[in-house]
Amino acid sequence: MAWRTGLHTGVARNWDELLSRFGQLIRRAALIKRLGPGLITGAADDDPGGIATHSQAGAQLGLNILWTVLFTYPLMTAIQMIAGRIGRVTGRGLGANMARVFPKNVVAGLVALLFIANTVNIGADLAAMGAAAKLMTGFGQHLFTLFFAVLSLLLQIFVPYHRYVRYLKWLTLALLAYVGVIFTVRIDWGEVALRTVMPQIKFDATTVTVVVAIFGTTISPYLFFWQASEEVEDQEADPNTGPLLQNVAHAPAQLKRIQWDTYIGMGVANIIAFFVILTTAVTLHAAGITDIQTSSQAAEALEPIAGHFAFLLFSLGIIGCGMLALPVLAGASAYALCETRGWKIGLEKKPLEAIGFYTVIALATLLGLAIDYSPLDPIKALFWSAVLNGVIAVPIMAAMMVVASRRSEMGEFVATLSQRIFGWTATVVMAIAGVVMFWMMFASRSA
Repeated sequence: MAWRTGLHTGVARNWDELLSRFGQLIRRAALIKRLGPGLITGAADDDPGGIATHSQAGAQLGLNILWTVLFTYPLMTAIQMIAGRIGRVTGRGLGANMARVFPKNVVAGLVALLFIANTVNIGADLAAMGAAAKLMTGFGQHLFTLFFAVLSLLLQIFVPYHRYVRYLKWLTLALLAYVGVIFTVRIDWGEVALRTVMPQIKFDATTVTVVVAIFGTTISPYLFFWQASEEVEDQEADPNTGPLLQNVAHAPAQLKRIQWDTYIGMGVANIIAFFVILTTAVTLHAAGITDIQTSSQAAEALEPIAGHFAFLLFSLGIIGCGMLALPVLAGASAYALCETRGWKIGLEKKPLEAIGFYTVIALATLLGLAIDYSPLDPIKALFWSAVLNGVIAVPIMAAMMVVASRRSEMGEFVATLSQRIFGWTATVVMAIAGVVMFWMMFASRSA
């Protein structure tokens, strides 16, 4: 009888352990299903402009610039986590929260700069998507640019957010194109690992400019506003939740979800950035091609070196990533502007319910489209957009840190110590990078 009892006990223990592990898998699967604002924000960070920046970095400096991907990951993760935390805790976006803490004129000025930078970025992204489509088909760059702009605009206006977000999640798979390119070329992985952790860095104007460009395209203000506002959208779409200030019991689960959502989303962004830099480093840089200024130019240069398949993957990735980034750029402008003015906002609302909100989205998209048809050089537009993003990111990040640290706004859910340390570190790093860049630009002109 004793052995039977022991057997039953052992079976019960194993069965309980099996059920426990199965439950953990179910919970993890549920968490993955709930990934949203952080994942989409991270994927949108690799827009055609970001791809162009990372392509130029890899082509110009080779493997020695891969270290920036490791360096920026904890900084951008902390900032984005704070943005999401502010939205979920208060039930308001960044614009509305900043307007409660800072003078309205200051907030209005920052939002205006954000709108300008985002609009120029939309134009540069649309131009890159049209150029990529032309490379693949041989005709119709402007026609494709118009098509992508109209398609993105119609989806944002007429498809409810809870449906549209599913498409955005699927579009993140476009980023896998840049992982696929790696399998078409031969790589010395030992050298890659060595140069990633022990780069041979030259402190000159070229290196500093590339580093600043990477910082600017990685830690961008439109990503802050988007993630905070989409946390509010998710919250409003679920009748069982609300701002954590009024729903304290939900805080542990929601803050944990934001944490993992952001870790994964920013991880996706940096992994793809790593592969884009790596691809252009081992192909274009190795072949002596160091002047790549657009994502479509990078795709075109890849074909004779890495083959037609690599060219197709890179080109398709530009289009897919652009379709993912356009609503984030236009939506971030609309959220920021409308929140500060107290207008009705939300991609879940019908057009007539939030006329001002959708008007801003349409205006940002159409003005961006106009850049492709204007004499303005999209390459210069992209560069100055990155510069502008890097400049306005600093005061916006500082404002975020102040909001996230105030108990009067966040209650007991102020940013954690580690978030404050990494958040302020990111702010200081961005400020120093901007100062050094302008100093070198002034020094080079004076010489």
